[in-house]
Amino acid sequence: MPQLNGKEVGPIGLGLMGFTWREKPCSQEQAFETMRTALKNGCTFWNGGEIYGPQHYNSLVLLERYFEKYPEDADKVVLSIKGGVDLKTLKPDGSPEGTRQSLDNCLAQIKGRKKIDLFEHARRDQTVAIETTFNTIKKEYIETGKLGGISLSEVRAETIHEAVKHGKVEAVEVELSLFATEPLENGVAAACAQYGIPLVAYSPIGRGMLTGQIKKIEDLPEDSMLRHYPRFQPGNFDINLQLVHQVEEMAQKKGCTPAQLAINWTRALSRRPGMPTIIPIPGATTVERVEENSKLVDLTDEEMAQLDATLAKFTPAGDRYPAHVPINT
Repeated sequence: MPQLNGKEVGPIGLGLMGFTWREKPCSQEQAFETMRTALKNGCTFWNGGEIYGPQHYNSLVLLERYFEKYPEDADKVVLSIKGGVDLKTLKPDGSPEGTRQSLDNCLAQIKGRKKIDLFEHARRDQTVAIETTFNTIKKEYIETGKLGGISLSEVRAETIHEAVKHGKVEAVEVELSLFATEPLENGVAAACAQYGIPLVAYSPIGRGMLTGQIKKIEDLPEDSMLRHYPRFQPGNFDINLQLVHQVEEMAQKKGCTPAQLAINWTRALSRRPGMPTIIPIPGATTVERVEENSKLVDLTDEEMAQLDATLAKFTPAGDRYPAHVPINT
């Protein structure tokens, strides 16, 4: 079993963003049922954010209410929270003051119901030395027992090489899917393997596209932010559907769903030479989706080779994010 901050976690985790970061969040009852099902199915690593929704109802508010109702679940979960962002401007803030403000807010919102095992700045603040940010977290929060450890989010390889000089990095979270293979090529996965750092793969089903359920733009909810993402724009969308169709065909032969194939592809990468342990964290807001996403499917070397061949002939159309969003920090 993979380990994060010295604690065992299931091979597939749970992304919490979809519960609260949308115009019309699902009911709290539905969220709780989904979260309990995730635990039942071994998804014990949960990944949320201070910025996932408004301050009156973000991941931490939802988690505080969940653990108030189910206090016995607190020790079963390894929890990672993203923060370190100015909540007014949404710009990264790695300064001591900004880091304190974010962490203090997160700790206040969760009200001691559950220890935050990992904290990560959602993006690296390019204006502040990593040493400065890390020292604040280590001395004021980890060494005082308020926080478990430090993780990194959406970073480039150079940031990992620099960060390990100033403190222990417990995990590195980056986008990794059949639509986003950059970490395998840009040195990020190699750096994680070099230092024995688990790689947390967010959006392993390509923001839902690899489920096969999105066949046209209209299949996205009207309030979905994905309608503004380059890969979902007219023209790009049709090109990207070509990969979806091939994944669907392979999944049908395998006897699993396209989402299960995509999620377990990221897991299977871990067994390749020079690769770190990879933990995918698909998001879900329903019991049905968690049941699907948490199923372990073993892909053979031959099946992995087929996917390699498919990817070698395919280039995703459009960038991962809109131009204003910082990436590979």
